[in-house]
Amino acid sequence: MNVKRFALIGAGGYIAPKHMEAIKRTNNDLIAVLDKHDSVGIIDSFFPKARFFSEFEIFDTYIDSSTEDNSIDYLSVCSPNYLHDSHVKFGLRIGSDVICEKPLVINPFDLDGLEIAEKKYGGKINCILQLRLSEAFKKIKQRVEEANHVLDINITYITSRGNWYFNSWKGDELKSGGLLYNIGIHLFDMMVAIFGYPDENIVHLREEGLSAGLLKFKKANVKWLLSIRNSDVPGDINESRIYRSINIDGDVIDMSFGFKDLHTKSYENILSGNGFGISDVRSSTKLVHSIKEKEITGISGDYHPLLINSNFR
Repeated sequence: MNVKRFALIGAGGYIAPKHMEAIKRTNNDLIAVLDKHDSVGIIDSFFPKARFFSEFEIFDTYIDSSTEDNSIDYLSVCSPNYLHDSHVKFGLRIGSDVICEKPLVINPFDLDGLEIAEKKYGGKINCILQLRLSEAFKKIKQRVEEANHVLDINITYITSRGNWYFNSWKGDELKSGGLLYNIGIHLFDMMVAIFGYPDENIVHLREEGLSAGLLKFKKANVKWLLSIRNSDVPGDINESRIYRSINIDGDVIDMSFGFKDLHTKSYENILSGNGFGISDVRSSTKLVHSIKEKEITGISGDYHPLLINSNFR
């Protein structure tokens, strides 16, 4: 078996363990880990022998020592969003392919620079777009392909976060890109992957922890609502703190479940040469940037089913 050797930048937080698990479950090895904080004991659950570094310069020296023991096939990037561009380029410079968490960048113009770096160093940048591998994605795509009329779709995507979120780098728009990039990027990626790029983009609401709008595509009018506020989760499932659903012409597809193992599936695709690249994220990155820059029109009529809840007023 050809075991691939991985390095990881960013080991703390929610998403990094999913990458560690994916590396483990695909029977590969994690050689080195970099994180500015040392509260990363989760590493021991997967790769207790991995070298750990809290300073980039020492990590760089170790990776760049050009010995067979230190050679890296893949660099996985789970650092704060504003550092992705720099860390991805670092991975290419050391001769590795790269696996980067969403969003690849928070400025669509940076994608051009990453394409140049790919050509210069010969590596491949792979993006984690796990919703494209979900059963919900497949169901929606099939429904759209079979439709002979313009679909009326409501998407509600609530993944609640506590007060810590707004005091972390994730709550800093300059570092995370804000709610639309940090949480919404997968949702908008799924939309453009299914419907193409929208003909019209209307933003009704954009405030701390909550955004909503309307996207008009050739085959669907999509009303979307994105929230990280715990108070916005419907009362009957409030303890789960997650509510994701898609209503297509009155038929509801529950997206609150079925997300298990999607990072492992992503790694399997990448390792087999079928990962999502820069061209796959270009449209969604452009769309999110457009939504952030769009003038807010305000809520009108029965814009979204959940707006009858006073929490959204």
